[in-house]
Amino acid sequence: MREWLMILMLTLSMACQAEDTLRVEEPERKLGWLRRTIRSFSKIDTNYVEPQHYNWALMLQSINTYDYYRLSTTGPQGQSISFAPSIGVRMGPFFGWRWVFLGYTVDLRNMNFFRGKRKLQLEGSIYSAQIGADLYYRRSVDDYKIRRVDFGKDIDTSPLEGQAFDGLNVSITGVNLYYIFNHKRFSYPAAFAQSTCQKISCGSWMAGVGYMNSSIDFDYERLEQMAHQSLGQQVAVDSGLMFNNLRYYNVNISGGYAYNWVFARNWLFCSSLQVALAYKESHGETAGDEGRDNKSSSGPLGFDFRNINLDGIGRFGLVWNNTKYYAGASAIVRAYNYRKSRFAANNIFGELNLYMGLNFGARGKYKKRKL
Repeated sequence: MREWLMILMLTLSMACQAEDTLRVEEPERKLGWLRRTIRSFSKIDTNYVEPQHYNWALMLQSINTYDYYRLSTTGPQGQSISFAPSIGVRMGPFFGWRWVFLGYTVDLRNMNFFRGKRKLQLEGSIYSAQIGADLYYRRSVDDYKIRRVDFGKDIDTSPLEGQAFDGLNVSITGVNLYYIFNHKRFSYPAAFAQSTCQKISCGSWMAGVGYMNSSIDFDYERLEQMAHQSLGQQVAVDSGLMFNNLRYYNVNISGGYAYNWVFARNWLFCSSLQVALAYKESHGETAGDEGRDNKSSSGPLGFDFRNINLDGIGRFGLVWNNTKYYAGASAIVRAYNYRKSRFAANNIFGELNLYMGLNFGARGKYKKRKL
């Protein structure tokens, strides 16, 4: 399988699209209800936001991804271990028509066609003036390294740090939907879809909902074996970390604020932060379980728990755009936290995109306009 080489990314940028936002020559009352509804998502105040001038786009993009997991227990004998793979770097061309982008990227860190780690990442975003959505799926198998370990004050774990660990497999699937209140004057697409251009600095409150599930397969016996080999002594993993599989389910409501700062002509910096109140449910198999339905096991985690925690989503963008040519960088960072009695899991993952491109095929009213 060459999944790590074939990343098909569908980036839907519904704001680039305000294909008919300014066509006053066609009265809205003559349009069907569906078309009126679609247009309402892209209505903007042109004193603050410059609409898209072109139908087509071509872009070269570099996608850099990062994942970080921390598993820990509390109490006098509490332990913790952190994992993270090497930063993934993918690059490739993207071609777009109005609000649809289709692209192909290649993993630049591992060009071997047959011996790469089994890793798959699919992500897409919808950015309209009024609503937005992030969809993502990630799977990493045997791709993590030990970054930091704490087995107790008297144990020097530095020889373990940086070693590849083949006992952690993770998959994540999720979706976030959000609504932008000041959508006529504040443009998310200007920062993240390169479709519109923010003329005057402006911000907006946001509210959203989301869902995420994650599966973690953890071989604690492999960790004990590596610790014995590297540290020269027998180390016992805390009972709170003795699990084979964890499955997390997360439903959340979120609120936050975003601001577009126009600090120079054609330049924009966007900062956005949402805090989510999340209901979380987890099920798993502890050491000695024969299956999830085994009720006789008294594993150290329980092994079902339900609670409420706070999560966070941050988005940042820097872009130069003169409506035809554009270049910039954008980042999305997500943080998820799970905590119950003696066990906690923290996950941070995100991506940094570097891009440059051009729009072409001017729309009707812009065909004769010179930049």
